[in-house]
Amino acid sequence: MGTGIQLSQAAKQAERLKENGNLYFGKDRFGAAIDAYTEAITLCPNVAVYWTNRALCHRKRNNWGKVEEDCCKAIQLDPKSVKAHYMLGLALLQKQEYTNGVKELGKALDLGRGANPNGYMVEEIWQEIAKAKYLEWERASTKRSWELQSLKDTCEKALKEKHFLDDFQTEGVLDDVIDFQLKELKDLGEVFEKAAEDDMPADVPDYLCCKITLDIFRDPVIAPSGISYERAVILDHLNKVGNFDPITREALHESQLVPNLAIKEAVQAYLDKHGWAYKP
Repeated sequence: MGTGIQLSQAAKQAERLKENGNLYFGKDRFGAAIDAYTEAITLCPNVAVYWTNRALCHRKRNNWGKVEEDCCKAIQLDPKSVKAHYMLGLALLQKQEYTNGVKELGKALDLGRGANPNGYMVEEIWQEIAKAKYLEWERASTKRSWELQSLKDTCEKALKEKHFLDDFQTEGVLDDVIDFQLKELKDLGEVFEKAAEDDMPADVPDYLCCKITLDIFRDPVIAPSGISYERAVILDHLNKVGNFDPITREALHESQLVPNLAIKEAVQAYLDKHGWAYKP
C-alpha cells in the first residue's frame, strides 16, 4: 500500500513538473522546460507525452539528435503517438534519410487522420511529406541527369569514332554518308531526351484531384454519386453548407462517405514515380 501511495505522489509531482514545463515552453524558455520535463521523466519514465514534450523543446533548439532519441522512446511507450512519429520523421529528414523520414511522417498522417481528420497537424504533416518527397526526387533526379549526360557523351563519342568523325568535320566523306551519321546522332539525342522525361515537372492528372479544391488528394472519400472528394473538405461542406453533394446536389450524409482506397493508391503511385516534381 505504501508503494502505491508513493507512486501516486510521484505521478502527481510529475504532472506538476509537466505543467511547469508547458509554462516555460510558452515563454520560449526551452532550457527550463527541458529541465522540468526531464524531472518528470525521472519520476515517471513510462509516460510518452513527457518524452514528446521534451522532444518539442529540442526541436525548437534544432537539436535533432535529441529529438530522434526522445521520439523513439515515446514511440516505444505509445506506438500511436502522432507527435512522436511526426517529429521523428522531421529528425530523419534532417539527416537526409528521406525514405525513412517519409515513412514516419506517413505513419503520423494516418494516425492523425484517425484521431482528428480536420486537425491542423494533418495539413502540417502533409506539407512536410510533400517537401520531403520533392527533396528526395530532386536529389535522385540530379543524380540521374548527371549519369544520363555522362552516358550520352560517351555514346556520342563512340559513334563519332565509329565513323571517323571529329566534331562533324571530316574531309573526303560523301554528303549522304555524313547525313546518315548526323541522323544517328540526332536519334541518339532523342533517345536520351525521352529517358529524361520522368525528371521533368508534371501536371497532376485531374482524376487525382479533389473536385472542390482542385488540389491533389490527401485522404479521398467517395460519395454515392461516384464523385470523390477530399475528406476534410467535404466534411466541412456538410457541416457548414448543408447535407447535400456539392456537385450533384443530391442528399448526402457523412455516414455515406467511403474511403476511396483505389484513388489513394493511385496518388501514392503517382507521387512515388514523379516525386511530386511539380514542387508544392
